[in-house]
Amino acid sequence: MSDRLDALFAHFSLSARVFNTGAVCGINDIDEPEVGHLHVVRDGWLDVHHAGRLVAEIREPTLLLYARSMPHRFVSDPVRGADLTCARLRFEGGASNPIASALPPFVAMPLSSLGWTTALLDALFHEAGHDYCGRKVVLDRLFEVLFVQVLRTLMHEGGLRAGLMGGLAHPKLRHALVAIHEKPAEDWTLDGLAQRAGMSRSAFAGAFREIVGETPGAYLQRWRIGLAQRSLREGRALKRIADDVGYGSEAALSRAFKAQTGQSPREWRTAMRAV
Repeated sequence: MSDRLDALFAHFSLSARVFNTGAVCGINDIDEPEVGHLHVVRDGWLDVHHAGRLVAEIREPTLLLYARSMPHRFVSDPVRGADLTCARLRFEGGASNPIASALPPFVAMPLSSLGWTTALLDALFHEAGHDYCGRKVVLDRLFEVLFVQVLRTLMHEGGLRAGLMGGLAHPKLRHALVAIHEKPAEDWTLDGLAQRAGMSRSAFAGAFREIVGETPGAYLQRWRIGLAQRSLREGRALKRIADDVGYGSEAALSRAFKAQTGQSPREWRTAMRAV
């Protein structure tokens, strides 16, 4: 069976950078554009606020995931504080990254629900509590692995029932999605994708739209254009990109690209370079 996450991470990478290991006391505001955050509360109590509203009261060891940039405030005991290990998450492609955009904006998971990651969490806490050489590099990598483990947990336990991740969690739809991700240049038809999923044409189309939230054709185009954007950022030639993502010519790619983004590939690349 093909790996449901392999092609996603192969095309759109993730990097984590640790920025806190230890006590956080009183009121702490986190507002950083263009990055997500992964916080692991090891000890102490913590109140989580979004836009001035209390959204979570953390009273046990808990993992807090912000897959996309979201201002948040932590309120803890002003003297004892809460013991947190925290990392920034950068997803290739930013807000258009298919992994980040498919996840809920905020996830809170008690560490007790992550039983199969106990050894990973033990390694994370051990590394955070010691001043070993290469400590930050190791912590960064451990956070990246932890993020993947969180995705696995959400998919296996039904925490993601809609969107891309909901489709990847579905026992049949996931085969069609993996096929699109692995072979974007293939001349996919509705019948061909339904066959990959082991479903009838009508059942596949209905289930895909209901769970993923768009038609298979619309998803295929969005995936291809996302790959094209990645290649444009890398400075690749438009003709080569068109071949790689399944469009027979630069003109065909440009039409699909403008329909998806509102800009031609060249306009989009110019705008990206100006940022």
